[in-house]
Amino acid sequence: MRLIAAVMLSCILCGCASGNSAFDRAVRLREALLAANTCSFDASVTAHYTDTAYQFQLSCAVDHNGALTFTVSSPETIQGISGKISSDTAALTFDDKVLVFPILADDRLTPVSAPWIFYSTLLSGYLTGCMENEDGLVISIDDSFLENPLHLQIHTDRNDIPVYAEVYYQENMVISLGISSFTLV
Repeated sequence: MRLIAAVMLSCILCGCASGNSAFDRAVRLREALLAANTCSFDASVTAHYTDTAYQFQLSCAVDHNGALTFTVSSPETIQGISGKISSDTAALTFDDKVLVFPILADDRLTPVSAPWIFYSTLLSGYLTGCMENEDGLVISIDDSFLENPLHLQIHTDRNDIPVYAEVYYQENMVISLGISSFTLV
């Protein structure tokens, strides 16, 4: 009986150690974000609506204050439109005109807000879980926007660099992001 108890305790402790390892890696990623002056990345954003999906390609840069600037690189019809999103404002710029927009419209997250939500949640959301898989980490983070709960699943590569994220709003996956060229300076 003692042997079985010892084996079970060893299994539990080993499982906790590997869980802590993944959690520690997620915390180190957050610490690197906090220590960086800037972060840049490209985001392939897909907004998943009930009846259709919309795709955008954005080049993004986040400053040390957490303000994200972006430029649309596709689709071609809106290529070159840029904007800025921070915790207090969001605006688009095109033809030298600035259009302020809400991050929530018609009770949906606006797709161009997705990179800022990804970065902001990764930086300061509540880490609810973390596990290792063959490709890297899967980090679960809870956050909120305007008192509405958000849940993100962020996938990293083996070097703990974010490569993909899913944003869940009102318990539905509403936006996915492919992340590339993620750089901290």
